[in-house]
Amino acid sequence: MVIYAVIMAGGVGSRFWPSSREKTPKQLLNMFGENSLIKDTVTRLKGVVKNENIYVVTNNVQKPEIVKHLPFIPEMNIVAEPFGRNTAACIGLSTIIINDKSEDAVIVTLPADHLITDVEKFRETILTAAEYAYKNDSLVTIGISPTRPETGYGYIQIDKPVDENVFKVKTFAEKPNYETAVLFLKSGDFYWNSGMFIWKASTILNEFKKFMPELYEGLEEIQTRIGAKDFYEKVAHIYGLLKNISIDYGVMEKTSKAYIIKGEFDWSDVGSWEAVYELSIKDRAGNCVVGDSYLINTENSYVDSQNKFTAVIGASRLIIIDTKDALLICDRDRAQEVKLVVDYLKLNKRNELL
Repeated sequence: MVIYAVIMAGGVGSRFWPSSREKTPKQLLNMFGENSLIKDTVTRLKGVVKNENIYVVTNNVQKPEIVKHLPFIPEMNIVAEPFGRNTAACIGLSTIIINDKSEDAVIVTLPADHLITDVEKFRETILTAAEYAYKNDSLVTIGISPTRPETGYGYIQIDKPVDENVFKVKTFAEKPNYETAVLFLKSGDFYWNSGMFIWKASTILNEFKKFMPELYEGLEEIQTRIGAKDFYEKVAHIYGLLKNISIDYGVMEKTSKAYIIKGEFDWSDVGSWEAVYELSIKDRAGNCVVGDSYLINTENSYVDSQNKFTAVIGASRLIIIDTKDALLICDRDRAQEVKLVVDYLKLNKRNELL
């Protein structure tokens, strides 16, 4: 068994505007320490996957910065999609590249922008999942025990156990409303969908052939051009014919080979500025301050102002993000709506702010 890794890093992180931009999206930000989220993601794989077996799928705009953040990863392993076609195409493209190198490969697929603190437990879980996927020809995902009725995550319902800490997947559930999330939490058999997947290259390719034949046929065409000068031209042509479908919808919700391993480690997908606030160290007033700021009679707020001195007086539950060319002031309860600002800027062609 040879373990490879695929890091999905093509997102734009619109909920993290104005810090997250097209060229420097969320996964390239240093939110929790000295390293960017993507560098932490790759570093967590130390001892599990060799650097030369790690692939990153991104786009042409972000690739130069990712190369800078990951100088220990071979540049040829940073794969640029011509444009986004969701996770099914991203996973398919990386799988055929890896399968061309090793038909015995087990692939660990991870989002680039998650926060995981218990690294050793994470590594143990990944190795357990890789061994199970290899021996049982199965599609394994990592489920996170929910700690609150979260409406921003998808859920996975477990069925009977098939091995130690390994369960058959009963059903996948989309992001629920609050009342449904409360029921999921009470039931005890629903887990947060982490978006992490482990499988043999041959297994996922067979499932693509079964449930997404158009994608599979396109992947077969692309595979014939691996190593050729026109490889990326072929990728662009095939991508232009593909539907925008996630791996969850395209395969995982349909396959009979889906299994879940409980990820018993702290995890967050860091989905908004509110999540950053919740995960950050706060003072006695519940404030988190980054940069040169002075807060008076202000509580439960997140202030990131690294470009100028900022004073905040008599505020509560605010997110304030100041960059060189933009300022965001947002109620914490409406942090998910930051993406609407990006939509506005796109509509009005304010590309200098994207």
